[in-house]
Amino acid sequence: MELKRVVVTGLGAITPLGNNVESYWNSLKNGVSGSELITRFDTTKFKTKFACEVKQYKSTDYFDRKESRKLDLYAQYALIATDEAVKDSKLDIKSLNADKAGVIWASGIGGINTFLDEIKGFVNGDYTPRFNPFFIPKMISDIASGHISIKYGFEGPNFSTVSACASSTNALIDAMNYIRLGKADLFIAGGSEAAINEAGVGGFNAMQAISTNNENFKTASKPFDASRDGFVMGEGGGALILEEYEHAVRRGAPIYAELIGGGMSADAYHLTAPQPEGIGATKVMKSTIADANIRPEEIDYINAHGTATPLGDIAETKGILNVFGEHAYNLNISATKSMHGHLLGAAGAIEAIAAIFAIKEGIIPPTINFANEDPELDNKLNFTFNEAQKKDVKMVLSNNFGFGGHNTSVIFKKFEE
Repeated sequence: MELKRVVVTGLGAITPLGNNVESYWNSLKNGVSGSELITRFDTTKFKTKFACEVKQYKSTDYFDRKESRKLDLYAQYALIATDEAVKDSKLDIKSLNADKAGVIWASGIGGINTFLDEIKGFVNGDYTPRFNPFFIPKMISDIASGHISIKYGFEGPNFSTVSACASSTNALIDAMNYIRLGKADLFIAGGSEAAINEAGVGGFNAMQAISTNNENFKTASKPFDASRDGFVMGEGGGALILEEYEHAVRRGAPIYAELIGGGMSADAYHLTAPQPEGIGATKVMKSTIADANIRPEEIDYINAHGTATPLGDIAETKGILNVFGEHAYNLNISATKSMHGHLLGAAGAIEAIAAIFAIKEGIIPPTINFANEDPELDNKLNFTFNEAQKKDVKMVLSNNFGFGGHNTSVIFKKFEE
């Protein structure tokens, strides 16, 4: 059977760089750092005292007090990003076939704030089991997709993807394939995360995964720099409306780009470390290019996973060289996590938005905070260090890899009728 085309017709975001898509993209192309000292809890006893928090956020700006108490912060971010995307896509909800409208929403962790608060209450209350009746519905990582489907009346496929930091790219791939096969007309797809709390920061500190560069917190996220010492935690959410092409045309929808390919692979190597020769990264990029039915030479820009971990950046770079060969030196590569931090399960969604705007505006967002070449990397590659670059961008490949060896990639293409 002939696969149906999948286009992007709406975008929404709430991020450490801005609480909507426009402000997020403006910050990206201007090289703004979203890293600040943590305000959510007392970091005195913690090794890391900074993160990329969503700025000036009040739940009551978006939800009434009663509703906000039923929603973990990660679900709040999900609904906020989705609301912007639905409005952006000019969807007439009542005119849709609800059976063919779905939601696939990702979170690597889910309601960790709720879990932490309830356990604190249990312990501080002398272990008396007085749990909030919304404890479980607020905590579980699939509940955001449930809230979204209830709000918009979407009765098609509805679930959550959980593959650590690959989760929301995984969601985009699953949604794309349902549409390709004719099983749905459109999806709200994306991800959200809100794990900047004592448990999140303390847990990643214990793994030695996040930066401890407290003295230089604004520039601590340093992908591909020799002095990188781990990622900077981020939070927020990103939503994409993915739609079958003819369905979008019939309703006169705005079209940002076409999603033409996606791939997944597993390192099958280690719980948290990447396969050191980039084999998993190589396989997922090759399978994504094959799925898109294009040549590697047609990719103009790679939005790298680029977390600023010592091992991860090396493995991804090796994978890029394995897949693209000499063309790798013609590519722009950038790691936007240098600005917005690592949004964990939401990373793929907001980075997909960055990839789409690179196509739309012909601007490659930079990898900021670079100062020192790493002899372990091929420094002839164009990592788009420190300043955005103008470029005619027709195709972008976006990578996201997660603990457990989960690898995902997607390819967006400039839309042509």
